[in-house]
Amino acid sequence: MIQRRSLLKLILLSFVTLGIYQIVFWYKYADDVNRICEGDGEETKNYIIVILLSLVTCGIYNFIWYYGVGNRLSQNAPRYGTTFKENGTTVLLWMLLGSISCGIGYYVACHFLIKNMNELADRYNQMNKGLY
Repeated sequence: MIQRRSLLKLILLSFVTLGIYQIVFWYKYADDVNRICEGDGEETKNYIIVILLSLVTCGIYNFIWYYGVGNRLSQNAPRYGTTFKENGTTVLLWMLLGSISCGIGYYVACHFLIKNMNELADRYNQMNKGLY
């Protein structure tokens, strides 16, 4: 089963653990995206690779990764009988706004990603209830 996630928990535990929880959070998130979207011909990169590529690209790859995840969730939503208003473009715009607005836009983008993942996780878990 895929667990529901919380933005508040992400913020608080990332603060308490000096950012370590954030790495664990997005690492598991990427695994769950790959499980929910399995069969779509794409793969969401492991978050450790994202960190390394972001270091090499001065943070640019991080934006690309979030954009890709937002689009992938949006594209796979119809498989689970739903649609999202927010896609990769929405996430990217909030991330970029966050860069110039004291970081608030980053949390708005994270909210969209977490909200959309939670909805798909609920539907995925319902569809696969008998398999656990």
